[in-house]
Amino acid sequence: FPQWQPGSIVFPADSMDRNREVVFSCEAEGNPSPIYRWNLNGTIISPKAGSRYSLSGGNLRISQLNKDQDAGTYQCLASNSFGTIISREASLTFACESQTISVSPFSFVIKPAEPPVWKPLTFSWIFNEYPTFVKQDSRRFVSQETGNLYIAKVEPSDVGNYTCVVTNTVTKTRVQGPPTPLVLRSDGIMGEYEPKIEVQFPEAVPAAKGSTVKLECFALGNPVPSITWRRTDGVPFARKVDVRKTIGVLEIPYFQQEDAGMYECVAENSKGRNTVKGKLQFYAPPQLIENPQDVQKAIDESLVWECKATGKPKPMYRWMKNGQVCCLLTQERIQVVNGALSITQLTMADVGMYQCVAGNKHGQVYSNAELRVVGKRILSSSDFSQNLLKTHTMVREGGDVLIECRPKMSPRGKISWRKGNEALRETHRISILDNGSLRLTNATKSDAGIYTCIAGNQFGTASSAGSLLVKEPTIITTPPATLDITVGESIVLPCQVTHDPSLEPKFTWFFNEQLIHFGNHGGYFEKHSAGDIMIRNIQLRHAGKYTCAVQTKVDSSSIATDLIVRGPPGPPTSVHVEEISDTTASLSWRPGPDNHSPITAYTIQARTPFSLGWQAVSTVPEVVGGRRLTATVTDLSPWVEYEFRVLASNTIGTGEPSRPSRQARTKESLPKVTPANVSGGGGSRSELVITWEPVPEELQNGGGFGYVVAFRPYNATGWMQAAVPSAEVSRYVFKNDTIQPFTPFQVKVGVYNNKGEGPFGPAVTVYSAEEEPGSAPSRIHASSLSASDVEVTWRVLPWITEMASVLRTVGNRTSAVIQGLRGSTTYSVTVRAYNTAGTGPPSNVVNVTTKKPPPSQPPVKVMWNTSNSKIILNWEQVKALENESEVTGYKVLYKRNRSSQPRVMETNTTSVELSLPTDEEYIIQIKPIGEGGEGNSSRQITIPRISGPNAIGSASTVSTLSALSTIALSFTARTSL
Repeated sequence: FPQWQPGSIVFPADSMDRNREVVFSCEAEGNPSPIYRWNLNGTIISPKAGSRYSLSGGNLRISQLNKDQDAGTYQCLASNSFGTIISREASLTFACESQTISVSPFSFVIKPAEPPVWKPLTFSWIFNEYPTFVKQDSRRFVSQETGNLYIAKVEPSDVGNYTCVVTNTVTKTRVQGPPTPLVLRSDGIMGEYEPKIEVQFPEAVPAAKGSTVKLECFALGNPVPSITWRRTDGVPFARKVDVRKTIGVLEIPYFQQEDAGMYECVAENSKGRNTVKGKLQFYAPPQLIENPQDVQKAIDESLVWECKATGKPKPMYRWMKNGQVCCLLTQERIQVVNGALSITQLTMADVGMYQCVAGNKHGQVYSNAELRVVGKRILSSSDFSQNLLKTHTMVREGGDVLIECRPKMSPRGKISWRKGNEALRETHRISILDNGSLRLTNATKSDAGIYTCIAGNQFGTASSAGSLLVKEPTIITTPPATLDITVGESIVLPCQVTHDPSLEPKFTWFFNEQLIHFGNHGGYFEKHSAGDIMIRNIQLRHAGKYTCAVQTKVDSSSIATDLIVRGPPGPPTSVHVEEISDTTASLSWRPGPDNHSPITAYTIQARTPFSLGWQAVSTVPEVVGGRRLTATVTDLSPWVEYEFRVLASNTIGTGEPSRPSRQARTKESLPKVTPANVSGGGGSRSELVITWEPVPEELQNGGGFGYVVAFRPYNATGWMQAAVPSAEVSRYVFKNDTIQPFTPFQVKVGVYNNKGEGPFGPAVTVYSAEEEPGSAPSRIHASSLSASDVEVTWRVLPWITEMASVLRTVGNRTSAVIQGLRGSTTYSVTVRAYNTAGTGPPSNVVNVTTKKPPPSQPPVKVMWNTSNSKIILNWEQVKALENESEVTGYKVLYKRNRSSQPRVMETNTTSVELSLPTDEEYIIQIKPIGEGGEGNSSRQITIPRISGPNAIGSASTVSTLSALSTIALSFTARTSL
């Protein structure tokens, strides 16, 4: 049965969480194969169908965890026909149930409600929102003993919500408590005071041999106290000792007897000093040095099993048979003295599996042995043929070694040892154990040699020899260190050793106590040379503790390096709009982690439903320094919903943006923007038609938005007015039978909203409706331009046959392009003259056939990149279908943003190079062209600006007044494909 310790497990205290389960693992070796059972707090668990407990091999699974029923100590029992053995204990604990808070005016402590009961827990605190964790420094400290969070001197940036997170380092499970708010009180004045040590270690601290000891010391005070450490006996710290002054921790790895003593923590500031002392007491959990071996005895013989262990304090011993303690001491013939079990007058009832348990308050160790009792005694001389001494036994200089001697002989005889040709005598370093094995402590080079074990009884003597090799110890020469690096750089972590030249050291690296698997982790970690490792392109997540462990066949050693990674700040949190007016908004936020480089400035960005993404905004102050957590955004548009976010910068760069604030709408104000492109004309007889471009919603400045249309005949004095109560309307028609055809009017359009009337725009001239022409155009001709376009030409009407108004028309053209037709189709065309008063008679009919349709497939696989103020585009060749016109080239349409007019570049290849500044955003489309016209466009491509501000322009569609006569073309499809 292997010697193992089931991992104790911590779970959240919420007993109603039916999704949580736990598995305890147990594995034993035996023939026949063992049968497994488990007990909880000494009571056997009986898994049944449908119960929360189930067994798979030796593994116990508990589902639907319940704090009241499942917390406690578990042990595994393994049985077969030869007996039963029992495992070490494992515990299941529920923790982190709730939190309480204790706040003083100028310092801050949060405590988990329940003290931790299982050491493989680590504590951390979330500040406001995950994944922003409290960073420890000289002002903030998280105790890994109690879980408490301490802030030596509270600053405004500390205000927010704090959430305790408890992680089980064995099972990797994580639970968290409810958030606890910190609100800065304003009922006192911050005064300076001497350090008050809040975190201190006990007066006596037991420390296990070979363990890593951490002493915590942290003080509240103003100014923030500094922490220093020393030994009161004046002995300097060994190189392995890691003094992390900034977070108040003294770490001593691989604790040994010489590290024991009195340690002092000194907290000091300009107002005074305080100290705390504690004694590190060396202890060692039990370690077996002699354990029972399987034995076969005859009936009525006696048995003595030795069980010895080292430890401090001295271990206590108990024996179990088949997993039971009670049955051993019920008979006088069975005795346990100083760990040795003796049984006289053996019977068949004594057959079974026996376990010796050696323990002190720091742990327990188990050893197993089988007792077989036979009916007839078998006598024999000593024999080493089945258990020769090891040919080579190695030990490091200064180490301890056990050379086993296990001859077969019955009855048991005398065992002695020889080194070379000289008999060995027991000394303070050399001892011969009761089972015949040789123990040697504090080995030196002179102990190397050939050792012979001689065993004999009345039936004969035999011997076996082996060599002891004393090797030089393995020493890590690289001192512990704290290294500092910036994100994106690479670093080599050294681990140099001296070792015995005949031994090959094996290097293993751990990151935050987790084994580093080289080749995984995204390729960041590489073996460098000897024991060194390199971390390439380092990221913030690579900050932490790196441990180099070196092992040879005789010893091992380790050293730790703390790595600090500096980078751009993390995203700020808790962005709130505190107050908002029609054009300004007051913001507040909390700082994110500075990632070990102080925040130097903040940038504020805003977004509206009408903007193209996030835009930088003007603020007061103009430059928001790293210590400010508030600012006022200016130059906002009234009655618009805004979102805001904040970015932090330091000397390394600008970090990720915060989450957006909640949407906030600016207040209303009088409208200031009037409609653009006021125009008009046309309509029916006696009508005055007035048109304009509606004012965009973001410029309306409030609800209830509408227009005031004012107009008067040219050179008149008074204005007629009409209200148009809809923001989307872009046209107003005034009808009066007294209006003469093509009469000029002065027109202007104003605006209003719920806050009142705004300004009028400038006055423009608009003409009333015309009368219709009286004759038809002549000499009509039509020709096909493409699959969808035909051109029609005609002779202009003689001006003398038209009304005098013809002389002033801008529509008296002699050609036009008809668009939107079907390809390979014959159309019949007639032409008429018309004006705003009506349409004249038709011309003669002409016929025209359109060309093949253009390519229907759009360009695909469009790729782009930028280089030296150039944008380079590439795409796949478009192939025309059988009934389509061949591709003769491509049109590339590009514009700076969604509101500007596109520009066009033509090319007969599948790539183009645009010489454009890369600090602008561009929108690009590509169309194939052929004899039949333009084909379908590619999907719209947005190329974001690479650097610099994002300039947003706008363009308006210009309407022109057509006051003169125009031509009407009528056409019908006569044939089609």
